[in-house]
Amino acid sequence: MAQSAGAAPASGGLPDPLPGQLLDPVTNAASRLGALPGSEVMVVVVSVALGVVVSKFLVRLIGRPVARRVSRQSVAQTIVRGVRVGTIVIALLFGVSAAGFQFTDLLVGTAVFSAVIGIILAPIVGNFINGVFILADQPFEIGDMIQLENGTTGFVEDITIRYTKIFTLDNTFLVVPNGSMRERDVTNFSAEDERTRRTIDVLVTYESDIPQARRLIERSARDCDAVVDGGPDIRVGVARYVASPDCRLHEFGDDGILLRLRYWVKKPYKLSKVQSDVNTVIRERFADADVELAYPHRHLVFDDTSGVARVGGPASESAAGEAAGGRSRGEGPRDDVAHDDDADNGAPDAENGDDSGA
Repeated sequence: MAQSAGAAPASGGLPDPLPGQLLDPVTNAASRLGALPGSEVMVVVVSVALGVVVSKFLVRLIGRPVARRVSRQSVAQTIVRGVRVGTIVIALLFGVSAAGFQFTDLLVGTAVFSAVIGIILAPIVGNFINGVFILADQPFEIGDMIQLENGTTGFVEDITIRYTKIFTLDNTFLVVPNGSMRERDVTNFSAEDERTRRTIDVLVTYESDIPQARRLIERSARDCDAVVDGGPDIRVGVARYVASPDCRLHEFGDDGILLRLRYWVKKPYKLSKVQSDVNTVIRERFADADVELAYPHRHLVFDDTSGVARVGGPASESAAGEAAGGRSRGEGPRDDVAHDDDADNGAPDAENGDDSGA
């Protein structure tokens, strides 16, 4: 019993290692690294690098679930970008804090420059706020075909918090800050229904067969593949419009009768080409019909109050040139008339002299 009782302390008499003793090497290594020059910067760099790695892992982890739950692609991309940037920012703050940087010193140091920083950051903050409004209001979405107020047309390539990227029809990229984007008038051709209504004005003469011209114009638009040639009425708001091409007599002009064609295009991606095709077919149909395209022209009418119109050949032109040359030398018809008057006045004097002498 005594041996067994004494054996217990022999087997378990070694003292257990304390946690502090195990962490001493790590602490010493950290202190040695901290004593090295530039160690604070290394800590921050390592922390940011770890944040980038973690952010990529989180993006892969939540990318698909977010895309399935959020129907709008722009909002889903914004959420993913927010997670990535937020993770990196948190890692940066952690690294700065581990390096011994005091945020209170930063706040006190930047208080003097707060007004300047506010002025500089005002446009950036405005773009961020407007980006949030664009994502919330949903005026357009990635992939939509839009047209700006200056006529620039293209597809929305990306929507971020700061800017909107447009891929124009001229194969160029246009980056517009969200602050400017909200202030512009934007036409969205891809919102809900892609069918777009277009208009073509055709001016024909008053002598043309107007009913035939209207039928030919409607048939010309209907023969184009990209034009909606019929079907149910298309609803716009509370109104309904005829789906097939419709040509109506719009107004009586000075040079002819203006016919207006309204037609619907199936896709808004080649509006100019569709309009050109319709105009070409209209021109070909009018060539064999009793319809003439009108153009501005004037009729000149001369009567008794219009004076005399002289139309001559080379002889009249040479006579006009001689008369002009005589006037440039100081000679002209007016001098000849004066000489003739003097001769006429001299003749009676001679006659009077003869009479008096007699």
